[in-house]
Amino acid sequence: MTVVSDRLETLLRREFPDATDVVVLDRTGTGDHFQVVVASARFDGLSLVEQHRLVYDALAEPLADGTIHELRIRTRGAQ
Repeated sequence: MTVVSDRLETLLRREFPDATDVVVLDRTGTGDHFQVVVASARFDGLSLVEQHRLVYDALAEPLADGTIHELRIRTRGAQ
């Protein structure tokens, strides 16, 4: 994992402390194109748009400062 990937994982784990799965993948090896996977009971009952909004909110700072150029999100509720 890269420093950026570690930072993103830390932000996601802070926002979703109950998460059963948090994965951050640097898709291109350039440190600015990521795929994140988050599984959390917090998503239960929410639409996909609402789930993704929570992830965007958790990563607001690296999105705003340009650290993340492209982001793919996969979410799922508790299983």
